[in-house]
Amino acid sequence: MGRTRYPEIVGVLAGDLADSRPGDRVPSEHEIAARFGVSRAAARAAVQELEDRLLVRRVRGSGTFVNNRIDYVISPQRAPSWHQTVEAAGAVPRAVVREARADRLTGELAARLERPEGTGAQVLVRQYFINDLVAGWTTEWLPDDVCPPAADVAVRAVESVDLVLRQMARVEPVRAWCRISMEIPPPEVAAGLETDEYRHAWLVESMSRDAKTGQPVLASRAWTRVEMVRMIVEMGEP
Repeated sequence: MGRTRYPEIVGVLAGDLADSRPGDRVPSEHEIAARFGVSRAAARAAVQELEDRLLVRRVRGSGTFVNNRIDYVISPQRAPSWHQTVEAAGAVPRAVVREARADRLTGELAARLERPEGTGAQVLVRQYFINDLVAGWTTEWLPDDVCPPAADVAVRAVESVDLVLRQMARVEPVRAWCRISMEIPPPEVAAGLETDEYRHAWLVESMSRDAKTGQPVLASRAWTRVEMVRMIVEMGEP
């Protein structure tokens, strides 16, 4: 594909996507190659460009689909709830608990949750979906003095850990600390995100306190596919 044809093909495909609905299947590399009279390698490069622009997403074993990116807003005025934030963006959230176990807080986590080294905690690992597409992979730590055993939490965490803490632990979580970066996830996280190991993802690390007592009640490390959300941080009044 010549230098002048490459942007032309990408431009035509991007125009087609603008008239498509989120979730619609994108033509295959073979179909694109036949349509424009180019090689499969050229068609693959065009699709890769669309993916780099966050206009499409690849799903392993299924194909490539029109993307639907939402605004994920992090703000002190909003509950630290993934479900509520996704719903507020007009999308449908879903979570699946992949692991629930008892553990001990050490190092940075113990300091972040302001607990002595070795304090017991419940650990939840959850896979998140937006509009039934894999979107995130999150690990959450809840100190034993805040929440019930992991098995009880896991049953209810498919909806919202924020809701579990409010209903079962009688606390009011508010986000007290947050750090956002874009990183390459470790292999086990990339597998949970169903993405290639070399692709960057949002990494959001946070800690929430009880609004009534000020005590830390939850720490989390959340990985999110960049083509699924745009991270927005709102501080203070607009």
